[in-house]
Amino acid sequence: MTTPVGPYAPLVRAGDWLVTSGQIGLRDGKLVHGGVQDQLHQALDNLRVLLAGQGATLGDVVKTTVYLRHLSDYPAMNETYVAAFGDHRPARSAVGVSELPLNALVEIEAWAYIGDG
Repeated sequence: MTTPVGPYAPLVRAGDWLVTSGQIGLRDGKLVHGGVQDQLHQALDNLRVLLAGQGATLGDVVKTTVYLRHLSDYPAMNETYVAAFGDHRPARSAVGVSELPLNALVEIEAWAYIGDG
């Protein structure tokens, strides 16, 4: 797992809830090369690692927020997102922003619920 780029916890557990900080496409401390799909794929891998550390999976995610530097990347983001989540459809917001850390093209944060099991 990549070290955060700021003074925050990558994930906080509050009872049966897991709340992640925003994940960008960092691998070995560097932003992956390529477009929004490459960066989101890596960000989702980072998210999987965070969740797995608490015994959770993407299937436990109930809400995501995706931040995009270019809303024109929305269709490409959706393609990668659906490939990762499969038939599971958490609630989601997608927001266009002017900048992201390290000039990333996309960032994703998630809430997961691990109770009732």
